[in-house]
Amino acid sequence: FVGHLGELELAGASITNIGIQGLAYGIMLGMSTAVQTVCGQAYGARRYRAMGVVCQRALVLQFVTAVAIAFFYWYSGPFLRLIGQAEDVAVAGQLYAHGLVPQLLAFALFCPMQRFLQAQNIVNPVAYMVLAVLVFHIFISWLAVFVLSFGLLGAALTLSFSWWVLVALTWAYIIWSPTCKETWTGLSMLAFRGLWGYAKLAFASAVMLALEVWYVQGFVLLTGFLPNSEIALDSLSICINYWNWDFQIMLGLSYAASIRVGNELGAGHPKVARLSVMVVVMASIAFSILATILVMALRYPLSTLYTSSTTVIEAVIALMPLLAISIFLNGIQPILSGTPDISSEIIQYLVCIDQRN
Repeated sequence: FVGHLGELELAGASITNIGIQGLAYGIMLGMSTAVQTVCGQAYGARRYRAMGVVCQRALVLQFVTAVAIAFFYWYSGPFLRLIGQAEDVAVAGQLYAHGLVPQLLAFALFCPMQRFLQAQNIVNPVAYMVLAVLVFHIFISWLAVFVLSFGLLGAALTLSFSWWVLVALTWAYIIWSPTCKETWTGLSMLAFRGLWGYAKLAFASAVMLALEVWYVQGFVLLTGFLPNSEIALDSLSICINYWNWDFQIMLGLSYAASIRVGNELGAGHPKVARLSVMVVVMASIAFSILATILVMALRYPLSTLYTSSTTVIEAVIALMPLLAISIFLNGIQPILSGTPDISSEIIQYLVCIDQRN
């Protein structure tokens, strides 16, 4: 919707969504991988109460981290000017970032809860909630941008509101669903014990995934130094957005592999864990080939989905072959990085939680 407001609005939203927000997402997603690793192995070992404690620690740690990152969102304008973005783009980007601060806090809470449920193989309820919120978000975004004319800030605030709706639904499911009665036994002060030990594991996980995400987002931040920077920013952002679609699917397969492997290793079935890795890798390769073909075959309609500017559309079409190559080559690495080894640190962490319970 923002792309149809104008090139400046698209540039401002793009630099924030991919540049600023992408940096924060790398940290949040990376930290939450510690939840799926530890909880996945705890679930396989039938240490159910430990899973609730781990989830609560992650909620505390990620919310505090998100509050710290929120200051960067609020004062993102000077940073955008520093890296060469035009004044009008920096102003639009900062305005959009202001509206995304609540969304950042919601995302910080949603990630651990989602991984907590996935570690128990609870996938369908989360998928249904996400789908329902997506439909709701499309409607209120259209209403805010085109009917009520709230513009760029309105688009950001509707995104924030939709994310808080998703957090509320997920939290309600964890508390009241009978499927979580063994793993979620209520709030516990144990969440504040050993927080530093968990923080070290979470931040180590964050570094690994964040660097994977940041190297792509960095291209967007450097567009301010290119000729016709607004067109370059718009076209590159559209391509990277499609790349992110593919990356999210690969990341989902990665999470599935991580949880499945963690469950089987926790249950003492290493051969089944190895087979799970091979199945997911083959599925990833097959999807990458299909996605590459679709990007090349549908490059024109994909280019017009986000903008009506002829100049931007032509620039996006020119970048599509490079996007297709990147999508194809990105098919394996996220999967392999999602299959954890049982390190002594994780084993000690699980034993420590088990003893306290």
